[in-house]
Amino acid sequence: MKEIVFTEKAPRPIGPYSQGVLAEGRFLFVSGQIPIDPATGELVSGPIEEQAKRAIENLLAVVRAAGGSAENVVKVTVYIKDMSLYSRFNEVYERYFSTANPARAVVEVSELPKGVGIEIEAIAVL
Repeated sequence: MKEIVFTEKAPRPIGPYSQGVLAEGRFLFVSGQIPIDPATGELVSGPIEEQAKRAIENLLAVVRAAGGSAENVVKVTVYIKDMSLYSRFNEVYERYFSTANPARAVVEVSELPKGVGIEIEAIAVL
């Protein structure tokens, strides 16, 4: 059994995928979130801190729409275009996951959708 999770508080998908999929009523798979402001549909550009904040807030909006919180996130995968920005990204990340500390991987990539600097996906257990 699976249920599609959708919220207006995160950007609409820019392709043929769901914001999130809840499997077996318990396992939430959140699609990669990029720094798009859901209210305007505009990209959040600027420093990695601003992009990371928007991407994390989008991701957590999907988690909340399924009935969870940051505490429910068990695995995060971060795709970043410039690994030299890792510590600056971490400063933002810690504000959201300081007590939950999910498992995590951070991978440097050559390109991301719409030319953004970061994309973040997650798995949560509700």
